[in-house]
Order: sequence, then C-alpha cells, then structure tokens
Amino acid sequence: MNNVFYIGATGLNAQQTAVDITANNIANMNTASFKRGIVSFSELLTGSAQRTDARSPDLTNSHGVSTASGVVADPTLHSFVPGSLHATGNALDVAIKGDGFIELGADSTSGETRLWRGGTLHVGADGFLAAPNGQALKAMISVPRDATDITIGTEGQVTAVVPNQSEPLELGQIELVTVSDTRVLQSESDGIFRAQDDSLTLTRAKPGDDISSTIVQGYSEGSNVSLSDELVSLMLFQRAYAANARLVQVGDELMSIANGLKR
Repeated sequence: MNNVFYIGATGLNAQQTAVDITANNIANMNTASFKRGIVSFSELLTGSAQRTDARSPDLTNSHGVSTASGVVADPTLHSFVPGSLHATGNALDVAIKGDGFIELGADSTSGETRLWRGGTLHVGADGFLAAPNGQALKAMISVPRDATDITIGTEGQVTAVVPNQSEPLELGQIELVTVSDTRVLQSESDGIFRAQDDSLTLTRAKPGDDISSTIVQGYSEGSNVSLSDELVSLMLFQRAYAANARLVQVGDELMSIANGLKR
C-alpha cells in the first residue's frame, strides 16, 4: 500500500493527541496548581533503504538511508511556569512562590517518589500533615490532636499552638526540592507529579535559603493556562488535522487512478 496512507494516519493521530491535550488544558484552566500540557512532535523514520553511490562505478558502495515516514506526538510533557497566587484565607492552603516542589513520602505500594506543587493540606489519620491524595509529606510533620492555629512560615517552619504552652510548638520544617529534568515528570491529580524513570535527581533546600522560592500560607496557585494561547493552538492543530485528512484523501484518489489504468 502507498506510504501516503501511513504518513497521513500518523499525522492524524498526532494532531488528535495535540487537540486532546489542548482541550484538557482548557478544561483545567481553573484547577489549582494545574500545569498545562505541551506536545512535542517527532519525525518517524523508516528502516534503511538502500541507495547506491553514483561515484562508484562498480555499484558496490551503497549504504542505508533513513526516509521520513510520518510523525508522532509525545503527550507527557508539561510547562512548569508558575501560576498566579490567589488568597484563600485557609490556614492549611499552601502555595510555592517560584519554582520547586514539596516532596511527599514514598508511595507505600510502588515506592515511587511523588512531588507536589502545593494545595490544601490536611492532617491524616496517623496525625501527619498530608497532601490531598493522603500521602504524608516527606518531612513527616506530626500534628498534636489538640493543636490549633497551625502556622507555616515562608521558610517552611511549621508551628502550632497547643494547650498549656505559652509559646507556639515547633512541629517541623518543610523543604523544597528542585529536579534535574522536568521532562521525566508525569502529572497526576491535585498538582502531584511522579517520575517516569529513575534518572530524576532531586536537590533539597530550605525555602528562601539556597533557592529563591518561598512557601506562602493561605494562598492557592492558579493554573498556568492562558485561554487565548490554547485557542490559537487548537486552531493550528485542527488545520493540521484537516491537512493530513486531505493527504489521505489524495492518496486514495491516486490509488483509484492507478487501479483504473488499462494497458
């Protein structure tokens, strides 16, 4: 079968993936800590095709040549540009002003490292501060049952007021981590990301100390989705989809002509 059908089909699949990612971005533009997905296109190459070097008179000097055979889309990438911060008034809402993540404890089943961009904390059944998915923070900050007025400083210090103590009780320290390559991070719900492979290197630092990012209590980070940018991208992907559909149609017309030829 003519390769034009395969090339057109890969183009249709790639552009459909891009449209799906853009639609998901638009649907989550009001989701806290959401990071917009981006699409990376890569060219597909066929296996080696033999080409003879015209300078070789005996035609024995030949080598393989890779030829274009379509395109594929990678839907796993994200833009980690920080979103704008919005005041919520909830003491357990935390946001990161700048780059970085809050590391969560290793998953109990898979052992995978998960990173969190911030959101609403809660005290788990075991008494530790945890992310919305139930995983405790890597810092393992235990909150007494009778604690009130939990305060999280810009440098990550967590304190609370407990009965019979005149001074706030220090509960722990939240650190921020930066990653060696954000391209290996895969998005989950509630602003949580996990590494797709073991190549990720984490650098831990105290907020506001070794890195410029700080933790802001009582705020929520908005998504970094721009509706106008997404609509422009959507139109471009739809045009490219139509062009690939036309390519398949032209290939069908050419095949029809070839089949109708008479010797």
